[in-house]
Formats: sequence, C-alpha cells, structure tokens
Amino acid sequence: MSNHSLNTADATDAEHTTGTAHESAAPMTGFDAEFVDLPNYIIKITERIWEGRQIDLIHRFYTDPCVVETPSSLSRDIDSVINGTRATLAAFPDRRLLAEDIIWSGDARCGYMSSHRIISPMTHQGDGVFGPPTGRAISVRTIADCWCINNRIAHEWLVRDQGAIAVAIGQTPRTMAERWLAARGGVFAPIASPVAPAPYAHHIETSDTAAQMIAAMGGLWTGDFEATIARDYDAAITAMTPNETLRYGQARLGAFWQQYRHAFSAIEFRIEHAIVRQDAGAPVRVALRWRISAQHTGAGYFGEASGRRVEMLGISHHELRDRRIYREWLLLDEIAIWMQLLSR
Repeated sequence: MSNHSLNTADATDAEHTTGTAHESAAPMTGFDAEFVDLPNYIIKITERIWEGRQIDLIHRFYTDPCVVETPSSLSRDIDSVINGTRATLAAFPDRRLLAEDIIWSGDARCGYMSSHRIISPMTHQGDGVFGPPTGRAISVRTIADCWCINNRIAHEWLVRDQGAIAVAIGQTPRTMAERWLAARGGVFAPIASPVAPAPYAHHIETSDTAAQMIAAMGGLWTGDFEATIARDYDAAITAMTPNETLRYGQARLGAFWQQYRHAFSAIEFRIEHAIVRQDAGAPVRVALRWRISAQHTGAGYFGEASGRRVEMLGISHHELRDRRIYREWLLLDEIAIWMQLLSR
C-alpha cells in the first residue's frame, strides 16, 4: 500500500481467500498447470502469500502496474500492494483470511472475475493506522473482486468493513475518520474510478436472476426500499450490514435502509459487475459490485445534513431461495463515508 493509502488504513493489500474450489467449465488457459480453476488459483496463492507469509510472491501473481481500488484509495503500482500487506500484518500479525465464498465467472479470452468473501479473525497487536495496539480480538469481513488473466491479478476492487475494526477497538467510524483526516491534513476527496483495463472487468450478466438482483439493489437505493424488501427478500432474511451488524427479518433490514435513505439522496446509481453462480449442492449465489453518488441531505445516522456529495463503492453477496434473498452480505466502508462528510 502506498503512503496515502496507509494514512487511511484502506489496506490495498493482497486480499485473497482460502476455501473449497468449484469445478471449472473450461481449462485455465494461460495459467500455471497446477491451477485447475479460478477458486483453486485464489486458494493456492492465498496460502503462499498470507498463510506462508511469502509476500514477495505478489510480484509473481500481480501485474505491474496493477490497479487497486478501495473506497478511500486508488493505487496502480505493485509496491503499494506489498507495502499494504506488510502494514496490515504488522498491526494484526495473527490475521487469517478464511473464505466464506468465492463467486466467479469468466474465460481465458477475456479473463476471470473472482468475487471472494473473507472473514478475518485477528488481534490488534501492533501500531498502525488504527492507533496503538489495544489487544482487542476482532473479526472483520472483506469482499475483493479480482480480474485475473494469464496467471496474474490485473485489477482489484476491495471493500473492507473498516468500521467493524473501529468499533471492535472501542472507537466509532466517525472518530476513526477524524483520525485519518487529521493525518491527511483535514482534506479527503472522493475516489474516482479509472477506466477498466478490459471490457470483462465491468461485465454484467444478462440472466433473469441477474436482472432481478440489479433491480432490487437499485430499488433499495433509488426506489421504494420497503416494497423492494417485501418483494425480493425472504421473511427470514439474515443480512450482515456495515460494522459487522447482523440483522434478522425484513423489518430490521428495512430499519437499516431507512437510516441510509433518510441521510442520502441518490444522484446516480450504477452496477459495475454482476455474477450469478449455481453450483451443485449450493444455493443460487449472486455477487454485485456497485457505486452510488449521493448527496447528504438528511439529519440522523450520519449527523446533521451537510449537503456534501458522497461517493460509495460497495460489493454485496446474496444467496437466493425460490428467487428470494434469504442471506446477504452488504459491504460498505463507513469510515470512508465519514471522511467525505467531515473533510474541509
């Protein structure tokens, strides 16, 4: 991670997972023969880079330059990835990257897209952007979308629930944003997405399920969110929302969206990538990457209305039963949101 990234703790690091591979529909042309499919590739490089602490292997498995986008940083050089990985391990030396799922698609011609959801148990044992060590035990989720081609990661979109770390060490997303803003001289500008390196990096599937899920996410941000929840969510929905907050049932999920919709008026909502996956013995799983430009127009969860324009990068995973969402993981970085609201 580059210095500007370290000042915001956005950890532009080699964020990969371990887990069970799915069967591949086609050989991994252009990849080392040992990798039987994309999840297997992600699993093995994770074990070597993270569990084996062979951080220099990032040079082998990332392109240089490699674009890495997070809610509060944008880097293009491989040294930023390596520095970010080392900084994260210095603050959380026992950090694990445990895969909850890898939702993927693609082919050798256009490349493969991996959307992998990680839960990281770790202990705050070292100095870093989260301050002096507290000794607190933490669990934090990350979803990383990686565009992989010819045995390397060429572009990564990474959203970590940074607010969950702040809460676990006795802070709030707002107080941590104030700390990181001070390190930046009080100024933070929204991160603009660069042009994607290849068309597939922003591929949107055209299936009925993809269309349904894209419409549902759009409805939550820009339409009647209560009607969307009633139509597209199971009554027994279990949803993980920012700050590692678990919400059961439509009413409690609706209360979360009420907070956000009251605070922000959508200016533009756009889907960047949509993957739908059905593997034997597993539910239908959907990965969506999206951005919203919004104006802070309502008082409440994010303080007094400031009129500020805010850019949010989000990634969400969904599991469906009878075409309704019954499990969901919604990742946003609330520290990055607060930094935009509090910036001079």
